[in-house]
Amino acid sequence: MGVDMSNNPPTSRTKDFFVSPALSLSLAGIFRDAGAAAGNMEVEEGDEGSGGGGQREDTAEISSENSGLLRSRSEDDLEGEGEHDDDGDGDKNKKTKKRKKYHRHTAEQIREMEALFKESPHPDEKQRQLLSKQLGLAPRQVKFWFQNRRTQIKAIQERHENSLLKTEMEKLREENKAMREQINKACCPNCGTATTSQDAAVTTDEQQLKIENARLKTEVEKLRAALGKYPPGTASPSCSTGKDQDSRSSLDFLNGIFGLKKSRVMEIVNEAMEELITMATAGEPLWIRSVETGREILNYDEYVKELSAKDSTNNVRPKRSIEASRETGVVFVDLPRLLQCFTDVSKWKETFPCLISKAATVDVISDGEDPNRNGAVQLMFAELQMLTPMVPTREVYFVRYCKQLSAEQWAIVDVSIDQVEDNIDASLVKCRKRPSGCIIEDKSNGHCKVIWVEHLECQKATVHTMYRSIINSGLAFGARHWMATLQLQCERLVFFMATNVPTKDSTGVATLAGRKSILKLAQRMTCSFCHAIGASSFHTWTKVSSKTGEDIRITSRKNLNDPGEPLGLILCAVSSIWLPVSPYVLFDFLRDEARRDEWDVMFKGGQTQSIANLSKGQDRGNAVTIQTIKSKENSTWIIQDSCTNAYESMVVHAPVDITGMQSVMTGCDSSNIAILPSGFSILPDGLESRPLVITSRQDEKSTEAGSLLTIAFQILTSTSTTAKPTVESVDSVNTLISCTLRNIKTSLQCEDG
Repeated sequence: MGVDMSNNPPTSRTKDFFVSPALSLSLAGIFRDAGAAAGNMEVEEGDEGSGGGGQREDTAEISSENSGLLRSRSEDDLEGEGEHDDDGDGDKNKKTKKRKKYHRHTAEQIREMEALFKESPHPDEKQRQLLSKQLGLAPRQVKFWFQNRRTQIKAIQERHENSLLKTEMEKLREENKAMREQINKACCPNCGTATTSQDAAVTTDEQQLKIENARLKTEVEKLRAALGKYPPGTASPSCSTGKDQDSRSSLDFLNGIFGLKKSRVMEIVNEAMEELITMATAGEPLWIRSVETGREILNYDEYVKELSAKDSTNNVRPKRSIEASRETGVVFVDLPRLLQCFTDVSKWKETFPCLISKAATVDVISDGEDPNRNGAVQLMFAELQMLTPMVPTREVYFVRYCKQLSAEQWAIVDVSIDQVEDNIDASLVKCRKRPSGCIIEDKSNGHCKVIWVEHLECQKATVHTMYRSIINSGLAFGARHWMATLQLQCERLVFFMATNVPTKDSTGVATLAGRKSILKLAQRMTCSFCHAIGASSFHTWTKVSSKTGEDIRITSRKNLNDPGEPLGLILCAVSSIWLPVSPYVLFDFLRDEARRDEWDVMFKGGQTQSIANLSKGQDRGNAVTIQTIKSKENSTWIIQDSCTNAYESMVVHAPVDITGMQSVMTGCDSSNIAILPSGFSILPDGLESRPLVITSRQDEKSTEAGSLLTIAFQILTSTSTTAKPTVESVDSVNTLISCTLRNIKTSLQCEDG
């Protein structure tokens, strides 16, 4: 199975427009070899009929990426039922009628039938006849094998669906219980009347105090550890030689906090590395590929049987949910640059702006060797987010280990360690990483094959009903999201570095320097947008209801000295809604400059004209455009960055100063251009529906049920650094979002959605 790098939906909206061979080394050579690399990316399937044990009763809740296999008879044992041997005399025929004959297939026969099953689970008579002649089997044997294979897959999926329904019921019960408790707390026990809103304020203050208290405790423990290591009369680290300081691992300072020795840390990360390699390379029965969605599902029973003995996370813990997923893909970037994206925390955050709101290297346990930092071990912290304030972020502490496996292969594993979590009180949703990460294989010619495994253990938390499906399915923080984002960012880098882009893919900008400057500005704008709209602890959101019923969340911040944004008080308002429209249809509508006047209330009735259009990916939807909107009063320039991949899409835009933008188009530095982005984030709703007809034709397979649209507006309310949000400014941005959403629903004919 080759990997489709085109990011297009199953019903392809655009044709591949790289018909020109002009993209020299940085584009043409890379995309020419992509097919060859992708051809080697078939996920290995196990033999049919192999299965794990029954579902275990455990405190773990399994997301929709996980499933247990049914223990059933092998297809090999079932395929010969009812068949008779026509050879031999009458006595043999009588014995054959009394006793069924079983057939065992060879590995080659199984492999060929598996290959056809992937293409067409329901082969017609002609296909079965041809396959039976090719394999030397009777047509009935082939027919029985396919029947049994479909039965087994159906049984697995039914078991999986039952598990999901039980999980959903348990969550609903817990939410119901939590709501009842909250209602009881919010009412006076004597008279039953509602209490004042002071309780909520006190709770918020208590949470902030707990966060600050945990941070102060950490600092105190570090100081105690330092004092314990250097008692009075001994030389302090500042008195030691520089060489001694460099050779001394800073993990020594953490012994008083986490109680860990370097040798024990290395044992943990090496065990995690072994588990990651197994999770990344194993086929059935550990991973089962869904016939409907094509996603790989973890057989959790098999995982517990094979790998959990090595896992130190099986201690008694509160009820938790397990999310596991795996994704394989090709990224267009060379190996050293890709490794740097993981070993340098700032580049890691820059590569995944939609997923990471905060990231830091807490401590470096080992710097590693050579420029690629082979053997590097770091204690890291990250706050993971979705692009909406309606979903709480996940804080996670983990150790990252980078290791070279062979001349072409590298592995990067992340694993949480109990002692770290016990001593640092994460304030938001508690999240732990079981061995997760990626296996990177250098395919030369500037691209790499990546197998990504994401395995998380999270405390249960109440999730808004609109986002429950996409989070419970494991899509929101799963391997598919990480891989799609990595592919998009690497493709963007290739187009940024390209020296010979076809003219039709770079219109309106005369110089290469101008192209790079615009792409750099657009990247900064999109990162700023992602940073502004998440539920990160950077922001304090206030919930406001609009006149049309949407829930709008508002926050404010002051920019005192950042030249990349306007100076003064900035108000940000965000709202998320569900629309019964395909994500691809919604994305095309919002990025289309010809239809901008249908939704943009700021420029209603204005004429939009394109000044520049710069491609930054294979999909036509990945582009940066500069538009001018002419109204009766004046003319405004807008820069718009459109991004789409296999998981999510974004349309980010901002008004820009015309003189400043003209200088950027000539190649001047764009870092001092003040820009305040607004825009949209588009996600699938996670309700992957089963197709009504099983077919091998890709254009007839549809899994889109609807879209989760997040809309965000940022406005500068005052240039004074001492100003505070006013009722008028809140009402203004509230009206802006409500009108825009109403226009979008009207244009897409989904007012009732």
